Amino acid sequence: MSGRVVLVTGSSRGIGAATALRFAARGDAVVFNSATSVEAGQRLAAQTPNSIYVQASVGEPGEPERLVAEVLERLGRLDVLVNNAGTTSVIDHRDLEAASLEVWRRIFEVNVFATWAMSVAAMAALRATNGSIVNVSSIAGIRQTGSSIPYAASKAALNHLTTLLAKVVGPEVRVNAVAPGLVDTQWTEQWDAIRRHVQTVAPLRRSATPEDVAGAIEALVDNVYVTGQILAVDGGLTLM
Repeated sequence: MSGRVVLVTGSSRGIGAATALRFAARGDAVVFNSATSVEAGQRLAAQTPNSIYVQASVGEPGEPERLVAEVLERLGRLDVLVNNAGTTSVIDHRDLEAASLEVWRRIFEVNVFATWAMSVAAMAALRATNGSIVNVSSIAGIRQTGSSIPYAASKAALNHLTTLLAKVVGPEVRVNAVAPGLVDTQWTEQWDAIRRHVQTVAPLRRSATPEDVAGAIEALVDNVYVTGQILAVDGGLTLM
């Protein structure tokens, strides 16, 4: 094993997989994780030197603690935590009845509560290595947009969680977030109208790739004098 130990939640596909593979290419030992898509996660880990896969549903009670404990047992340390696991429901913002409390609870359990639980579970190990946390948020937490109101509110909460946590865990641990705009993943492959809008309006005239977001995550991990920041990765869309 060489380099750091990097845990990326929700890393069997999309942004999470691109991020995990990016760190693995640098010689870091990477922990792939997913709640489902177990075979995909195992396959990525098997193809990547020094990497392991651990199945865990981080939105379930006790799972963040179990995941971190297994990482420490098998790899001995933890240097970087990327809280990428997330969920949403596509609901028109005007359809208030469809955004039920059940939907709110499910989204917040994964996007906010699981991020908090993972960060707390990993904090002692990250303090020991002067480590770093990067949370994967969204421009929906910055602007009045997003796949649903509960989703946007969860990302706004995640942004504030990021800055508050950064204030209290330094100097040992840094905490930042990336806030992507539209990213071309399996989630969004049917969002053609939104993609055309981004291609027309955003200064860079395209939607993001998972690798674009992974590069921003890597940059936040690498810069040891940056903490408490929410980095928009949106091709300039929030400027417009």
